[in-house]
Amino acid sequence: MKLGTFLGVLTILVTASAAKAANPVVTIETSMGTIKVELYEDKAPITVKNFLSYVDKKHYEGLVFHRVIENFMIQGGGFDKDLKERKTDPPIKNEAGNGLKNERGTLAMARTRIPDSATSQFFINVKYNDFLDRANSADNVGYAVFGRVTEGMDVVDKIRKVSTGAKGMFDSDCPKEDVIIKSIKRVEAK
Repeated sequence: MKLGTFLGVLTILVTASAAKAANPVVTIETSMGTIKVELYEDKAPITVKNFLSYVDKKHYEGLVFHRVIENFMIQGGGFDKDLKERKTDPPIKNEAGNGLKNERGTLAMARTRIPDSATSQFFINVKYNDFLDRANSADNVGYAVFGRVTEGMDVVDKIRKVSTGAKGMFDSDCPKEDVIIKSIKRVEAK
């Protein structure tokens, strides 16, 4: 094979590999602004596939951030503005052992006390919540990080500062004024 041909083939292979390696990116359009998130498909393939399945079905449209704790996280993806829970697919396996940490700006799956109970609800950490990491968690399981905010932390910070209280079935930490998820859409990674 001639050197020029070899270099051409090598360039094609490297370009194809780089395109395949790019992690998915989504935009979360809220009533308070837009948040852009890179999803770590390479580290949390089950979780990302699950999340994108909900995105593609438009599951998140019209839901709210129903739990907001200013110095902890903002959580959404399960309830509409009337706090009616939206039907979900079966729970997925917890991928908290993927090496990612619950640092500020990371996206993680919400779950019950049962480790493999995550469905559609997610949260964005507003500070480093190391006690949610597998190594530090009380249950030795942790909460699976599967993405990171790349643009729009100012929007996350606006949401975390909304006034909260008791509402519906929630004793506290529910925004008094709805913070609506208008849409979550896939975008092309750059």
